[in-house]
Amino acid sequence: MPNSWFESVAVAQRRAKRLLPRSVYKALVAGTERGQTLDDNEAAFRELGVKPLTAGQPAERAMATEVMGQPLSMPVMISPTGVQAVHPDGEVAVARAAAARGIAMGLSSFASKPIEEVIAANPQTFFQIYWAGDRDSMAARLDRAKANGAVGLIVTLDWSFVHSRDWGSPDIPQDMSLRTMAKHAPEVAVKPLWLWEWVRTGALPGLGVPNFVQPGERVPGFFEAYGTWMGTPPPTWDDIAWLREQWGGEFMVKGIMRVDEAKRAVDAGATAISVSNHGGNNLDGTPSPMRVLPGIAAAVGDQVDVVMDGGIRRGSDVVKALALGAKATMIGRAYLWGLAANGQAGVENVLDILRMGIDSAMLGLGRSSIDDLSPDDLLIPDNFER
Repeated sequence: MPNSWFESVAVAQRRAKRLLPRSVYKALVAGTERGQTLDDNEAAFRELGVKPLTAGQPAERAMATEVMGQPLSMPVMISPTGVQAVHPDGEVAVARAAAARGIAMGLSSFASKPIEEVIAANPQTFFQIYWAGDRDSMAARLDRAKANGAVGLIVTLDWSFVHSRDWGSPDIPQDMSLRTMAKHAPEVAVKPLWLWEWVRTGALPGLGVPNFVQPGERVPGFFEAYGTWMGTPPPTWDDIAWLREQWGGEFMVKGIMRVDEAKRAVDAGATAISVSNHGGNNLDGTPSPMRVLPGIAAAVGDQVDVVMDGGIRRGSDVVKALALGAKATMIGRAYLWGLAANGQAGVENVLDILRMGIDSAMLGLGRSSIDDLSPDDLLIPDNFER
């Protein structure tokens, strides 16, 4: 039997591509239009060099931190991602892996598993919400999250309408009807290991979003909930302040890419912000979050927790983000590749890769604590920042 362990996120991605049906894999890759932003999210890390120390490195390195009141064993958190049909255990497997490695998890309101099951697997769960529907329905979602013990709220603002992809959009079904299964049978048939994972559980890939409604109500499909979001006028900063007041606890605004909006988020009552472009699924041509992170961290980093989300594939990426002012980072595709490759163990594998990479980078830089990281540790090319 082949070794299920993998040594890098890149290997996990290759295994995921080999295991997943074409449509499912393309949905994970995603991105918009020409993919300029998608590419830049990773390219920005490649442009940054480091200044290694030759001798006198510290024997021990400390990487624990705290974000939104939650202790983290390392400066990494799980970013909320919707409908995880890559594995039958979905978000529950991710929650268990995060708990096993001592980190917090963001749970999407478009997730395939109910919040009750996810928080039972990891009490350090933040609930994520979109400005979708009327205020009463949003308040009801918040009440459900609070009643189940969610430790914080993430409101996502960095998602615009995806019109096209130059490499073609994935064919994502609206439900698992007989017609849908027949249509996708050819691409599923050539991925027997993925199919077997579902067969042995006696379930079909879930395309519903149970956290979008209340328990006992009919669970809408992904595209039905997506339609509700599309039909809801975008929020104002007054709306965000209202949402903050309704929640009353730790509150992250996700999708900040400008200093002026970082300041608006602080004014609206945010306790954390995520510098993010939704993994390249927002307006194409938006720069990598790494390029705007230093300015945002300098402007509001003493008032809120600043988190960077986008393009993290290795521990040295995390270290570079911290050196430019982030308190922690969030990961999305990286853990989804791990989930596809080997379920809960695959997510744990990804987190272990990041932990080892952070430790190695700190050793090489001669830093005994993540709190000591700074731009002085990096070789930053001219015109890197935007």
